[in-house]
Amino acid sequence: MIEYKKFILKNGLTLLVHRDSSSPIAVVNMLYKVGARDENPEKTGFAHLFEHLMFSGSKNVKSFDGELQIAGGENNAFTCNDYTNYYITLPKENIETALWIESDRMLYPNITQQNIDTQRNVVIEEFNQRYLNQPYGDVWLLLRPLAYKVHPYRWATIGKSIEHIKNAKLDDVEHFFDLHYSPNNAIISIVADIEHEKIYELVEKWFGEIPYRTNVRRRLPAEPQQTELRTLTVERNVPLTCLYKAYKICNRQNPDYYVYDLLTDILSSGKSSRLYQNLIKNTKLFAGVNAFISGDIDEGLLIVSARLLPDVDIKQAEAAINNEIEKMRTTKAFEYELEKVKNKVEASQIYSETSILNKAMMLGYYEMLGNIDLINDELKYYRAITAADIMRVSENVFANERCSTLYYKSTQQNSFTMQINE
Repeated sequence: MIEYKKFILKNGLTLLVHRDSSSPIAVVNMLYKVGARDENPEKTGFAHLFEHLMFSGSKNVKSFDGELQIAGGENNAFTCNDYTNYYITLPKENIETALWIESDRMLYPNITQQNIDTQRNVVIEEFNQRYLNQPYGDVWLLLRPLAYKVHPYRWATIGKSIEHIKNAKLDDVEHFFDLHYSPNNAIISIVADIEHEKIYELVEKWFGEIPYRTNVRRRLPAEPQQTELRTLTVERNVPLTCLYKAYKICNRQNPDYYVYDLLTDILSSGKSSRLYQNLIKNTKLFAGVNAFISGDIDEGLLIVSARLLPDVDIKQAEAAINNEIEKMRTTKAFEYELEKVKNKVEASQIYSETSILNKAMMLGYYEMLGNIDLINDELKYYRAITAADIMRVSENVFANERCSTLYYKSTQQNSFTMQINE
């Protein structure tokens, strides 16, 4: 049980506080409700670029890392399709250093053409290293636009095209900041051995005068129901041929989200899972098989991925996977399978609550979802899932016309070919 107290400042900033006496360290987590899905389709990659820009200093803090090192702290951040998250850990006695830094860059970030040019180069280099020059690095760049045709999940966090970042202008970046980086579009969650009211006073001191700004939340287009199988075949100079099958699932707030989560655990969580036992152990087709859900807030994906052993025919491998998928659609899961994956979920939750950083992040995340009580209530939803539920969602999600399949073929050639069939 994670106990918390919630405050809302007059400028709309949401504050969540959890007192933890197990550590002398404090965590200050700042979540902004902006991700890649909030971008202009013609100017993608801005949320990720802005994550980098927010470490370029601010009006009164020239070096975040320098100030935090003096205070004995560390900081980092990440961007996803749905939100951007910044976090600082430091001794609780120095918590005001973290609040000073976060408040100053919320109000006065150092957005200059020089900083944009510097961080633009960093992002371009990251794009080249992680997505273009790394084996299998472009998988999500290919799979997302195959699975999504309308919703902004069709591009990855890095952006639809690196040209969008190359062409980013100062006015574009300032406009993005004005739209999304305001107190009323942010959630600050703090975990420390400090009284709730004292933390509120400190947050009010550092953030209370930052003005409320009107945010224009995009009305995101709903992805139409997929009614036909989509396939994409590419050839790359990679060690092994891979296969990726993507199926649309419900949004994060739908109770069936938990059913999909357990479904993928039954398929591929551990060496006793179905895909390991039936495809890795008992065939000579695969070097690895995995199943997972994307965890997106809007309608996400269930992915079944496989690495094929050399010289295995990709259609033979796909038939073996389809056979396991059909079993999920037509027969109920065994009770021992279901209990096993439920126990793993419970153990994972208990373990995650031993980290004060995890607790701070979870508080912000569930508040963003619109139901912070899920931080303590989710386990009961997992526990209530039945074998009939697993079969019901399997029958729905694994329909062939809901599938987008990427055939990622290995070749010793440096050139590549592409075929699209929709």
